Amino acid sequence: MTVNFHSFVDMYSRVLEVAAHILAKGDEFAKARGVTDAQLLDWRLVDDMNPLSFQLTLVCDFSRQWLARAAGIEVPAGVSGCNTVADFQREIAAASAYVKALTPAQFAGRDDAPLTVTIGNGMSPTLPASQWITGFATRNMYFHLSMAYAILRGRGVQLGKLDLFPSGL
Repeated sequence: MTVNFHSFVDMYSRVLEVAAHILAKGDEFAKARGVTDAQLLDWRLVDDMNPLSFQLTLVCDFSRQWLARAAGIEVPAGVSGCNTVADFQREIAAASAYVKALTPAQFAGRDDAPLTVTIGNGMSPTLPASQWITGFATRNMYFHLSMAYAILRGRGVQLGKLDLFPSGL
């Protein structure tokens, strides 16, 4: 399947914009209620799920790392050491800048490039870059963004569908 990988740059940039927006609303909500950053970032949907900090980390990591893999360039390190909302806002901004700096030429001819990646369960499948991006990375990034949204919404943060489009369509 032929994919215009550069179109994912805009899509992933928008995901990062939404992450920054909902985190800002969550932060405002938390501050008004005396909730610390540590508490906010540890909010979960249910006890056995990963916290908000994990969801935001993966949104940042997936946006940078998967587009780098698709482009065949060095994969940046993952997010680490984020303990505050400000830390996460900086990481989201850095991920956004990284993604927006990618060029169409970096993705040229990469649709069928084989990528072998070890994923969370220890599997290391080899798939074409286009399949990784469309079938795995994008779905996972949206899942983790949705979980961040749900965690915040579940705690009472006033979020709605329009918050998924903070700068419009």
